[in-house]
Amino acid sequence: MFFILSKILAFLITPLTWFFSLCAWAFFTSDKIRKKKIIIAATCLLYLFSNPFFVDEIMRLWEPITPDLKPTQKYKQAILLGGMTWYDARLDRPQFLRSADRLFQTLPLLGTKQIEQIIITGGAGSLAHPEEKEAAILKAYLLRCGYADSSILIENESRNTYENAVFTKHLLDSLHTNDTVLFVTSAFHLRRAAACFKKAGVKKMRWYPTDRYSGPRKFELDHLFIPNPEALAESTLLLHEIMGYCIYKLKGFC
Repeated sequence: MFFILSKILAFLITPLTWFFSLCAWAFFTSDKIRKKKIIIAATCLLYLFSNPFFVDEIMRLWEPITPDLKPTQKYKQAILLGGMTWYDARLDRPQFLRSADRLFQTLPLLGTKQIEQIIITGGAGSLAHPEEKEAAILKAYLLRCGYADSSILIENESRNTYENAVFTKHLLDSLHTNDTVLFVTSAFHLRRAAACFKKAGVKKMRWYPTDRYSGPRKFELDHLFIPNPEALAESTLLLHEIMGYCIYKLKGFC
């Protein structure tokens, strides 16, 4: 039930949903003054959440800054969170999203022996296709790329970050390891994910954020004032993540 409700909430907590809801309210209201105020509010809301400078500044506050990983630092396992692909059934292969930077930043560490194993955690994130287990699909892909079977462990039953943490902790317990693990996920997702894993009992983690959205602070004209659809997508992503973090806190997941 929580999984289904989270999908519904993800739809409701978006600037575009708010914008169109306000537009619908303005359309049906007969009060001209109220109609004007609602339209102004809807326009301001859409502009704010599509303004690159505003979104970049908020994202910068949310994404943690961590020390750079040094070549001398070595780890037995790296926990790699899923949510980076969608499965193309016709071609029988994963299609990679932006968050696949999590994987692409981790694979060189495996190649240079800074890590010995990757633990990929992530099951089916789709209500329509529960059989598409992301971790299993990714492992099959990496095996086809020539990576050793022993270097890739998977947990493919989890459907959200909380389950990622609980099921991965069970896997770590089965390995009888108490070493510090390298914890890899997107920078915007790191706060909630790390808190969930800590709550689940994975205490020794070295954070390794990837695909950071916030870049160098810019004061260019287009960045300051011109609305951008990419900024709207980023603000939607950030709102979902902040809301997810708050809900997880209330439920005791992190």
